[in-house]
Amino acid sequence: MGFIKHSKFKTVLTLAFVLGIALFNGAFAQDADTSAQVADTAVVAADTVGADTASASADTAATGADTAVAATPGGTSTSAAPAAEAADTGVNIDPQVYKNFFYGILLVLLICVLVGVIGKIIQVYELTRRMNGKDTTYYLYNFNAVLFLVALVLGLYGVYWSYVHHGGQSFREAVTEHGQRIDTMFIITTIICTIVLVVMHIGLFFFAYLYRARATRKAYFYPHNNTIEKIWTITPAIVLTILVLFGFFTWRSITNVPEEAQKNALHIEVVGEQFTWTVRYPGRDGQLGERNYRLTTPLNGLGMDFNDKKNWDDQLGSEIVLPVNRPVRVQIGSKDILHSFYMPDFRVQMNAVPGMKTYFQFTPTVTTEEMRDRLGDYKYDFVMLCAKICGGGHYNMQKKVRIVTEEEYQAWLNEQPYFFTEDLRKEFKVSQTKDEPTENKLLANVHE
Repeated sequence: MGFIKHSKFKTVLTLAFVLGIALFNGAFAQDADTSAQVADTAVVAADTVGADTASASADTAATGADTAVAATPGGTSTSAAPAAEAADTGVNIDPQVYKNFFYGILLVLLICVLVGVIGKIIQVYELTRRMNGKDTTYYLYNFNAVLFLVALVLGLYGVYWSYVHHGGQSFREAVTEHGQRIDTMFIITTIICTIVLVVMHIGLFFFAYLYRARATRKAYFYPHNNTIEKIWTITPAIVLTILVLFGFFTWRSITNVPEEAQKNALHIEVVGEQFTWTVRYPGRDGQLGERNYRLTTPLNGLGMDFNDKKNWDDQLGSEIVLPVNRPVRVQIGSKDILHSFYMPDFRVQMNAVPGMKTYFQFTPTVTTEEMRDRLGDYKYDFVMLCAKICGGGHYNMQKKVRIVTEEEYQAWLNEQPYFFTEDLRKEFKVSQTKDEPTENKLLANVHE
């Protein structure tokens, strides 16, 4: 154990131990202080209530009017004192957090010690071989070559294990028509990449073992070969070109929707902002009204232009509910920064760009209830997320998505509130009244 004496491991372990003790004491002291504060608060509250009760009783015996006046301030101070003390306690951190941190530090130090010990054992073994007149140079090369083979076997098994155990978690059949094409493209790309991964790693690791340094072998200098360079340049170029064109034409078939299909689709609008989504459904006319950011007010958060009568019957969706087997065209926008409209099970993703409308059209083919039956999870729900990191609340920027029958969709839509509420009607009427003098002046100028 001489290496510990000279590698300053004693100092490191001592510092880690002192840090752990300090963290433990801080955690327990904080917990104790919190308990003491709670107890003191309870005692103060009890004493205050008792004093106020006695005072109130005495005042009641004297005069009824004075009792009413004296009781109110007493009651207020009694309820306010615990609230103020509770606010001063701050956020309490579980002592287990400090324990886990301390154990993590010890684990890292333990690994460092083990690596050092193994290194010293190897050095002792090499010195022993040298003292016995055995080779110590090519022995290490052979040892490293064997480690390459072990790493190759473990790595290939890791690839197999990941496909078997994680494949089903990361990949689930799409629930839209266009999703089938995206899944096909994804599977083909994955198969090609897996073949390249396996073949290349077998070549790299096995060659490192096969052509390891030996006493009877001399390295051959092989500076150039046009044939090999053509093969490893042209072959990947052809494969990548095919994959890129495959993706390009698949994407065009999904996004370039004919105008007739656009008109027959259900139109909805989804607008993102930090950190929520607003979903707008068209009314009986089936058309979404225009918006103008200049018209944004506390009541009119989307800046809807109510001069456009299409906005009068637009409805606010508390969630995204869509009818199955019916084309849906989503108009996507943003009020502040870049967001991304993402529905994983539907293979739908499109950026929400401030000041610009983007669109995505798809047709859901599986209802929520059918999906729950497939998975055996009767609490499962589709979800819409933000796929662009947009700030501290990005993780919470999501909406529940339900796919239902046409009858269920119509019943749900009839229960949703309108954007054009009574308060907005009053605000719109006031804005119209303010604009009338300007319009009259313009008309007068025209007549003159």
